[in-house]
Amino acid sequence: MNKRQKIRKGLILFSFFLFPAIFYYLSPFLIIQASSKGIINGSFVLFFLMFVSSLFLGRSYCGWVCPGAGCQEAIFLANDKKVTKGDYFKWLIWVPWIGSIVLLAIRSGGYYKIDFFYMTTHGLSIGNFQGLISYFIVLLLLIVLPAFIVGKRSFCHHLCWMAPFMILPFFVF
Repeated sequence: MNKRQKIRKGLILFSFFLFPAIFYYLSPFLIIQASSKGIINGSFVLFFLMFVSSLFLGRSYCGWVCPGAGCQEAIFLANDKKVTKGDYFKWLIWVPWIGSIVLLAIRSGGYYKIDFFYMTTHGLSIGNFQGLISYFIVLLLLIVLPAFIVGKRSFCHHLCWMAPFMILPFFVF
């Protein structure tokens, strides 16, 4: 393995270890909840930054920083079967999700407040038992089990709500 790949793997594994602390900033649910109250939260800001950065860096977030990729990278040791079908499925999740965010923001009268740390405890995501349970459910059901059952980066191919933010600029521009 070359030096660049070692650095990349080290970064995404480090990101995975930080995942409990940053979990809410990547949450597809909290952006919906915040939008329904007219609040721009941390996940809104990060998703916007993903979109803008992808114009210059492509999907580098996915391979270099994403905590879900770090988790799946560790699972390669148990299942490195390549996944070749189903990349369209994430769009079936993403389009209604974005639609609900837009609809709820309109219903709330638009965005009128920015709260980057919305629903966090001192800026950290997992501040109580309920947050910890949510984290483990998402980790197990959306990232770990699909990687074990379907194959390599199954979450990225089928379920990731963040990937379309980095793919869409290639269709738009």
